[in-house]
Amino acid sequence: MSVIPHAISFAHEQEDAIVNCQLLACSAAARGEGGCRNCMVRLVSVCASLTDDELALLEQLAMPTHFASGDTLFTQGSAAHCVYNVTAGVVRLYKLLSDGRRQVVGFALPGDFLGLAMRDAYGFSADAIGDVAVCAFSRGAYTALVDAKPHLLKRLHEFATHELTLAHEQMMLLGRRTAEEKLICFLLGMQQRWARLGKPSVTVPLPMTRQDIADFLGLTIETVSRTFTRLAKDRTILIVPGGVRVMNAERMHAIAA
Repeated sequence: MSVIPHAISFAHEQEDAIVNCQLLACSAAARGEGGCRNCMVRLVSVCASLTDDELALLEQLAMPTHFASGDTLFTQGSAAHCVYNVTAGVVRLYKLLSDGRRQVVGFALPGDFLGLAMRDAYGFSADAIGDVAVCAFSRGAYTALVDAKPHLLKRLHEFATHELTLAHEQMMLLGRRTAEEKLICFLLGMQQRWARLGKPSVTVPLPMTRQDIADFLGLTIETVSRTFTRLAKDRTILIVPGGVRVMNAERMHAIAA
């Protein structure tokens, strides 16, 4: 149990590192009454494995932070001083190639953790798509907490396995699929992810731009736009403000399979 006080003191020792993360920390009241216990994404996040007492400890280490649309959480290659739990909004994850091109590698939704890879530097950049809220943690303090809580480490392994599965699916998307197949798989995948957050719906929110989707799927923005239009014309989807509505789920699942 002696590791826990060490985790808290380490958080204070890492104050300078937190500044380097460019956090605009809010007060703990930003989480609302009940703090972590009332967090809307707790049950789908790493935190789900913690007891109320452990959540209270985690709350001492957390810094609720808000990012406006377009703000950068961290950049590829910068020192990985912090880990982030997304509590609201969507985050664009991308890598910049040596020739200046951008490859979007994913979109983080509420409940997703960023910066957990055991590296000294971030392997990708992260920007806010719309307003984003996160809980930021000093990486050293969070690591100490994980070391003291084996069940939290198990939960992290589950998250790592999930991320690996998503990476494999992304490789398939960028491989031998047509543009239509890529886009349909993306839409169904986003629908499933929102459903996991307790928002099952035939309407799929898409806060990212067409260019973001193109950079994620390895397509041009023109191809993505044409494919959206074609799917709308044959009534597979209906384009609505902020997303699409699935009109022919059976056809979409058949194509994705």
